Amino acid sequence: MKIIDIQEKIVPISSEIKNAYISFAKMDCSVVAIKTDVKIDGENVVGYGFHSNGRYAVSELLTKRFIPRLKEAEEKELLNDEGTNFSPEKIWKVLMQNEKPGGHGERSTAVGTIDMAVWDVVSKIERLPLYEHLAKKYGDGNFTNKIFVYAAGGYYYPGKDIQMLQDEMKSYLDLGYSTVKMKIGGASLKDDLNRIESVLKIVGDGKNLCVDANGRFDLKTAIEYGKAIEDYNLKWYEEAGDPLDYELNSKLSETYKNGIATGENLFSMQDARNLIRYGGMRKDIDWLQFDCSLSYGLVEYLRTLKMMKENNWSSTRVVPHGGHQISCNIAAGLNLGGNEIYPSLFQPFGGFPDDSLVENSYVTFPKFIGMGYENKAKLKDLFKKLFN
Repeated sequence: MKIIDIQEKIVPISSEIKNAYISFAKMDCSVVAIKTDVKIDGENVVGYGFHSNGRYAVSELLTKRFIPRLKEAEEKELLNDEGTNFSPEKIWKVLMQNEKPGGHGERSTAVGTIDMAVWDVVSKIERLPLYEHLAKKYGDGNFTNKIFVYAAGGYYYPGKDIQMLQDEMKSYLDLGYSTVKMKIGGASLKDDLNRIESVLKIVGDGKNLCVDANGRFDLKTAIEYGKAIEDYNLKWYEEAGDPLDYELNSKLSETYKNGIATGENLFSMQDARNLIRYGGMRKDIDWLQFDCSLSYGLVEYLRTLKMMKENNWSSTRVVPHGGHQISCNIAAGLNLGGNEIYPSLFQPFGGFPDDSLVENSYVTFPKFIGMGYENKAKLKDLFKKLFN
C-alpha cells in the first residue's frame, strides 16, 4: 500500500468582494491530489485536499517542504499498525518532522491541505463517508447525515446597495437557509446598523442573523458596536477584534449579553486552549469557529476537540469556518454544532454534494464515500481538469 504520486495546483477564487479588513480580488488556494496504488472498482484511490478562503495558495511550503517529506517516507511510516489503511496520525508526524513548536503562519494551512487529502483517501479505502468513519473510530459511534448550516455572505461590494443586500439574503432563504451571516465593520456604525436592520426585515428574528467584523475593531469600537446591536438579539457577534487579543474578547464578553463567536484565525490546539483560558468565552452562549483546513488538519482538530472536552466544553458549541465538505463531515461524525456554507461564493469548493437537501438551515446529505467530492459535479470536473 503506497502513495505513488502527489500533485499541487493553484486555483483562483478571486472576486471583488471585501470584508472589513481585506479584499478578495487576488485570492487563490492550493489544491492537492494524493494518488495511491490501492484500487477500488479498477480505479486508483485518489484523495483531494484544499484550504479555506481567506488564505492564499501555499505552493512554496507544499512543494519544497511538506510534499517531499511525504514522498521520501517509508511505507511503514505511513500505514496503520494493521497495514490495512494509511494512518493520518503517522502521516501528520512525517509532515511535522523537524518543525519547531509555534510559529504557525501559513505552515498550518499547508499541513491542513495535505491532511484533508489523506482523510479523503482513508475513508475511501474504508468505503465509508468520512463522517461515519470518524464516528466509529474517534467518536461515540453516533453519526448523522443531517446537520445545521448557515449561509455566509453579506460582503461589501462596489455599488452594492441595501436592495442588493436584501436580494442576496432573500436568495439564501429561497435555497432553504433560515440563518444567514453578513459583514460589518467596513462602513460607519450608522450605515452598518442600517444594513443590519434591512437584513432583519428579510430574515425576521435576530436569532436568524450573525454579524462578522473580521477582527477589525479595537476594544472601544467593539464595545460600541456591541451596545448598538445588543437589542437585535442576534445569533452571534463574530470576531470583533484581533484573533489573538484575548483580553479584548474577554472584556467584550463582560459587556455584551448575547453570543460571541471567534476562533477561525487560531491555528492549533494551543491557540484554541488559550482562547478558552483567557478569552472570556462562555460555555452556554458563545461559539467556537476553528477551521480544520487552516489549522494543521483533522489530526490536530481531534486534539482540539479533546482539549475542549477536558475543559468541559461541548463539541456542539463548535461551528467551523470555511464552508466546505471536510467541516460538514466533522460536524456530522463528531457532534459539532453545524457548519458555515457559502452558497454563492468561493465555488466550486464550498457547499455540499449534489442532491443534498437544505431545509430550515439543515442540510441532509445523499450517500457518498470519502469526503463526497466526487458527488459534487463541478468540483469533480475541476479535479479531473487539474490532475488528469
